[in-house]
Amino acid sequence: MNRQSHLKRALFAIVLGTAATAVAGTGNVCQVTSQDGLNSCKKGAQGDYWTALGMCSNISDSQSQQACTQKAKSDYQSAITSCQDQFASRNQICQKVGGGPYDPTIDPANFTTNIDNPYMPLKPGKTYIYEGPTSRGFIRTEFAVTTSTKLIDGVSCVEVHDQVFTDGELTEDTLDWFAQDKQGNVWYFGEDSDELVNGRVSSLGGSWQGGVNGASPGIVMEAHPKVGDFYRQEFLLNNAEDSAGVLDLNQTVTVPAGTFHHCLETAEITGLEPGALEHKFYAPGVGNVQTIDLVTGDTFPLVQILGN
Repeated sequence: MNRQSHLKRALFAIVLGTAATAVAGTGNVCQVTSQDGLNSCKKGAQGDYWTALGMCSNISDSQSQQACTQKAKSDYQSAITSCQDQFASRNQICQKVGGGPYDPTIDPANFTTNIDNPYMPLKPGKTYIYEGPTSRGFIRTEFAVTTSTKLIDGVSCVEVHDQVFTDGELTEDTLDWFAQDKQGNVWYFGEDSDELVNGRVSSLGGSWQGGVNGASPGIVMEAHPKVGDFYRQEFLLNNAEDSAGVLDLNQTVTVPAGTFHHCLETAEITGLEPGALEHKFYAPGVGNVQTIDLVTGDTFPLVQILGN
C-alpha cells in the first residue's frame, strides 16, 4: 500500500470518528443508531464492490472486463444511495419516537396468550383470508391463529401461521409470534419467515426473535390507540425496523367480508425500505380488514374468516 493510500485511509478514519463523536455528543441514541446503521450499510456495499472487482479481474476479454468493472461501480453507487436513503428514513422515525434508546422492559409475568384486544383479537382456530388482484399477480393470504405457543424471551407467545400465495403458488411461509400484556397491548415477538421461488426457499430475510442478537419486540396494537400515537413494532437493526402511527379511529371500510364501521386506521413504515408506506384498517371485534400499499396502490381486503 502506497503512502497516498495510507493517508486516505487515515483521513477517512478521522472523518468517520469525528462524525460518530458529533452524533454521539447529541445524546440522541436513536440518531447514533441510525449513524451506526449507515456505517454498516456502507461497509457492506464496499465489501460487495471489492468482491465484484476481484471477479472482474479474472475476465480475459478486455472489453468484457471493462463492462464488468463499470457495472460494479454502478452497483456500488446504487448501494450507497440506498444506504443514505435508509439513514434519512431512520432519522424520520427518530423524530417521531424520540431520541432515547429502544429497550422495552419485558416481564414474562405481565403477559398472556389470551389476546382479546378488540382491534386485534387472535383466537386460536380462526383463519383470516385476504385476496385480490395486485401488481404482483393474484394474491391470497391465509393468516391462521394456531393452538401452538412458543417461549420467547421468557414469554409464552401465540403462534400464527401466515402463508402468501401468488397466482396459486406459495411464495411466503411465515410463523409469527404474539402476546398481550396485562394492559391490553398486543406485542410482536418475532417471526420465522421463508420466501419461496418455485417451491424452494430463496430467502430467510426478516426472521428474528425477541431477545436474540439484541432484537426487541414491539407493540403491534395499542390497548387504547389515540390519533397521533407512534410506536415501534419490532427492532433489530438492519433486519426488523417496522413502526406504525395512528391516523383515525372512525373509518368505514367495505370489503368482500362485509362493511365495518368505527375502524382504526394506521400507517406503517420501515427504516429498511425508504418510501414504503402501508395503511391498515382494523375493525372492532374483528381485527385487520384491509391493507393498502400506498406505493403500488395494491389492496389486500378481508374476504372470509374461517373457524369459530
